Amino acid sequence: MRIGWQLHGDGARITPGEVVAPDERLSWPRTIGIGLQHIVAMFGATFLVPTITDFDPGTTLFFSAIGTITFLLITGNKLPSYLGSSFAFIAPILAATASSGQSAAIGGILASGLLLALVGVVVHFAGPRWIQVAMPPVVTGVIVALIGLNLAPVAWGSPCDEQGDCSGFQASPVTAVVTLASIILIQVLFRGLVGRLAILLGVVIGYAFAAVRGEVDLSKVREADWVGLPHFVAPSFEPGVLGLFLPVVLVLIAENVGHVKSVAAMTGRNYDRLTGRALLADGVATTLAGLGGGSGTTTYAENIGVMAASRVYSTAAYWVAAFGALVLSLSPKFGALIATVPQGVLGGVTTMLYGMIGILGARIWVQARVNFSDPVNLTTAAVPLIIGIADYTWTVGGLQFGGIALGTAAALVIYHVMGAIGRWRGTTEA
Repeated sequence: MRIGWQLHGDGARITPGEVVAPDERLSWPRTIGIGLQHIVAMFGATFLVPTITDFDPGTTLFFSAIGTITFLLITGNKLPSYLGSSFAFIAPILAATASSGQSAAIGGILASGLLLALVGVVVHFAGPRWIQVAMPPVVTGVIVALIGLNLAPVAWGSPCDEQGDCSGFQASPVTAVVTLASIILIQVLFRGLVGRLAILLGVVIGYAFAAVRGEVDLSKVREADWVGLPHFVAPSFEPGVLGLFLPVVLVLIAENVGHVKSVAAMTGRNYDRLTGRALLADGVATTLAGLGGGSGTTTYAENIGVMAASRVYSTAAYWVAAFGALVLSLSPKFGALIATVPQGVLGGVTTMLYGMIGILGARIWVQARVNFSDPVNLTTAAVPLIIGIADYTWTVGGLQFGGIALGTAAALVIYHVMGAIGRWRGTTEA
């Protein structure tokens, strides 16, 4: 591995039609500026996961930074990526925490990371084609969709009881509507980076509105230190919740493969040989997060957007972003401020966020032109979606499988069993 970058042109300008390749960089002031843009781009989404799941924001940011550095090292400093909190972990973390506590959820994150790392090793030596065979777009799309739609009740939340405990949209409907409306309007009022940061800016507006209404408690922020280590939490392993996290691994595989292909398409280079390393790197990053109480990680589409807008794919900018995030994570006061986001704001933003995750599954179908006149594809999508949305459960001994795990299993079994029988009988497309 070579850590170093060739100066692109004069370091100041990018000729129309050209891009700054991963092994190139602009002048350091410009590179640092772009790195700071990457911090802003990942900020909102990375902090939403710990805020929703009640994880420590500083710890999550710390392992996000460490994970990004790990990714750059394992991929040989050739593949630009920022590793932020994965939304796919939200549902299993909430379910595991409710049944077995936060340490058990962290154990599930650790197990997911180890399994993803193992998949990365296999892909590195066997090639990525078997992933496409095992998980075609119709299966990948339904897994992503049911993860988002399964979370719909969490976004709605619960009304306040006599003790004042409430959650989600129902905690403060007015604040939730202001937050949601802000996100919607920013997306159509602004272009470029501002438009892509609609969720972050919507949270800021909702937070300010909630503060005016007296819904923000800053007492813990005043008590927190300016400098200090994050709050680390050791994992524990409960066999009954590990099954909740298996579908997440499948989503992370799809996200990492998609990231590699996106960077390849935008830079005009072939990065297929790095697919296994990318999966291994994300697996190691998620494992490290699971060892200390951080959220599981994944490659970030928000940062892909920054690269596409700037035409700068230099990994140097990601080193800047990683070290910048690391510095922020070492301020407990900063983490405490993030943790003060009120439930009404979270209710508004998760209404948008969970719906977007569901629609991303449909987007996978559209982009791959999945033919739903084929009964195999139609059934593969239909049955798992109902299982996931209704949150079917199945208990076997000490193991309990929820709607996401059962829906994922159903998608894989239905697609491959129906496909095999259909090809044998000649009743479906080959």
